[in-house]
Amino acid sequence: MSLQPHHDGSATYVPEQEPALGQTVPVFVRVPAGAGVRQVHLRTTGDGEPRFAEAVVDRTENGDVWWRADVEVRNPVSNYRFLLDGDRGARWLNAAGLVDHDVPDHGDFKLVSYAPPPAWARDAVIYQIFPDRFARSAAADGRTAPDWAIPCDWDTPVIGRGPETPRQFYGGDLDGITERLDHLDRLGVNTVYLTPVFPARSNHRYDASSFDTVDPLLGGDAALARLADAVHARGWRLLGDITSNHTGDAHDWFTAAVSDVRAPERDLYYFDLAGGDYESWNGVKSLPKLNWGSAELRRRFATAEDSLLRRWLRPPYGLDGWRVDVANMTGRRGADAYTHEVARLLREVVAQTRPDALLLAEHGHDHTGDLDRNGWHGTMNYVGFTDPVWSWLRAGDDPVPNFLGTPGGVRRRDAGAVLATMDTYRSLVSWRSYTHSWQLLGSHDSARIRTVVGDAARQEVAAGLLATMPGTPVVFAGDELGLTGTNGEGSRTPMPWHRPESWDGRTFDAYRSLLALRRDEPALRHGGLRWVHADADTLVFLREAPTGAVLALARRAPAAPIPLAGLPAADNIYGGAPALRPSADGTVTLPADGPTFQLWRL
Repeated sequence: MSLQPHHDGSATYVPEQEPALGQTVPVFVRVPAGAGVRQVHLRTTGDGEPRFAEAVVDRTENGDVWWRADVEVRNPVSNYRFLLDGDRGARWLNAAGLVDHDVPDHGDFKLVSYAPPPAWARDAVIYQIFPDRFARSAAADGRTAPDWAIPCDWDTPVIGRGPETPRQFYGGDLDGITERLDHLDRLGVNTVYLTPVFPARSNHRYDASSFDTVDPLLGGDAALARLADAVHARGWRLLGDITSNHTGDAHDWFTAAVSDVRAPERDLYYFDLAGGDYESWNGVKSLPKLNWGSAELRRRFATAEDSLLRRWLRPPYGLDGWRVDVANMTGRRGADAYTHEVARLLREVVAQTRPDALLLAEHGHDHTGDLDRNGWHGTMNYVGFTDPVWSWLRAGDDPVPNFLGTPGGVRRRDAGAVLATMDTYRSLVSWRSYTHSWQLLGSHDSARIRTVVGDAARQEVAAGLLATMPGTPVVFAGDELGLTGTNGEGSRTPMPWHRPESWDGRTFDAYRSLLALRRDEPALRHGGLRWVHADADTLVFLREAPTGAVLALARRAPAAPIPLAGLPAADNIYGGAPALRPSADGTVTLPADGPTFQLWRL
């Protein structure tokens, strides 16, 4: 094991996890005795001015020296880093790691004094459902397909590209989801996330025609109330999906705006009065963009007592929070820059309505500038988790389309590049935002993980990373069965309830076992993250908490055995590898087989 000093934002190193403004918080840095460090200073930048304080030795345990220093939470986001002096000269330790050169402050560790996310979110395991494709209740058979739809049998192949893609209508509904909650229970999830349920003119419903009711094709308002009751009766949470960036062109706000240039709804959008044109999401005219410079939009969407944001958080629906679609573009248009203001407004309204509700942002690329601003609790971590995992585990030579259509698709990369990508994005946000962000192997907007990695063995490695790394794991419905899909639309695959022989039992068992371990091992939910080893085909890391530690080995192909020094004896708890027992020279050896995912409890 590499003798590297370490600090992260977990309770092992920062015992006070919810600091208040003005509070002084002790922080600890762990320095192996062989690292040659003789002195440690803490550097803070309260009110924008660098200050140094000398750290003191708090204790020595198992060959590690634990240094302590105190950080004043001077600002809502308070930066700090460590200066280590010794045999190897002066080095900085910040959230990006250990460096021997000066680096900007944006990579420092961060303490955040804004109100924390809801406590339940740290223990959430989320299951994402695309309602049209999940399950049909008996009531669905009596509903007539709308005029925009192409009715499909449950076994009709999904069209991955083309004008018919958003029009394929399979007729899944909310009561169908309620009837299948036992499957989610067997899998081991505890939070259900629904993509939009409002009326629209597409199967994905991101082009809402109203925010005032649930689509009758899904069973209407009463079906959402029934689903909420069933979810909450199990002690679970239910999350909705809201589009803050746009509506559909059939939305009653927009139809009023286009019918009368003097209508108050005109200010809710961006109209070019000279040409009569309007701004839309990425030029898609069916998705007109909302103008958050409008006080009326803010009132209707958020602040009014009967606003859409509030209504669905209250009984009888009682949603436990929102995933915010296209949060990265919300409030951004040319010179308009309302994004952070809107995020704060939505969080304030959500907290007023449901203090324990979650507000999670969709972000498909660099999210780091939009977190830790008293707005979004976290993000969908595509860039800091999904993309690097894909690039490491992808199979075959054919291009795999990336989430945002990067030219050339997903590049194949070794573990060193994967680790560098993960650490880069993790280091630019607080530990709190990182651990409350969603880690995904795919979603309704991406290829399926099975298609990316090619087989069950590599998907098990991916699922292992999903279940054991910091952050909130999200399973896209059907991934646990080994379903496939080459892009977002093609991945919106109907669940094959009537064809259980098609299910990949090995994959389901792997997800179920890994999620159970996450539930049972506190270190996998609340522990820190310490990287132990990386080579082209291997990643090894520790999840450490005051209650214990777990060692994880992820390998995409067979490689040389890995000798590690400084580890105690450990029992294997997943993957079937032998127990780790130190040899005469104090080393343990990790096995050489692969692809494999293994866990040991230290």
